[in-house]
Amino acid sequence: MLVCGVFGNISDADIERVVGFCTQLCATGGVLVWTRHRKQPDLSPQIRRWLEERGFTRGWLSEPGAGFGVGVHRFTGRPQPLISGRRMFTFVGYDVLARRAAASDTGSAPSA
Repeated sequence: MLVCGVFGNISDADIERVVGFCTQLCATGGVLVWTRHRKQPDLSPQIRRWLEERGFTRGWLSEPGAGFGVGVHRFTGRPQPLISGRRMFTFVGYDVLARRAAASDTGSAPSA
């Protein structure tokens, strides 16, 4: 299963929601490859924890200084039934997320 180009463009809450959906979309023994930049805030360690809490075992995670962020996890848990009709995420865009983070660092109101 590939989740690439998504985690850098959605909110942290949506990343955790997608991780939960991965247990519905991956068979036992299946491999999940995901990407997320390693710039600050580096959410990769948290994504790894969310995956491990849901039955994924880390195979590989790029180092923070590698210039890219890639994780590989094998699903050792039990697949969950797919719940239809639920939103997985809202694509916000990296630029919007970066503006929101900058606004929260300065204490000003974020723009859309």
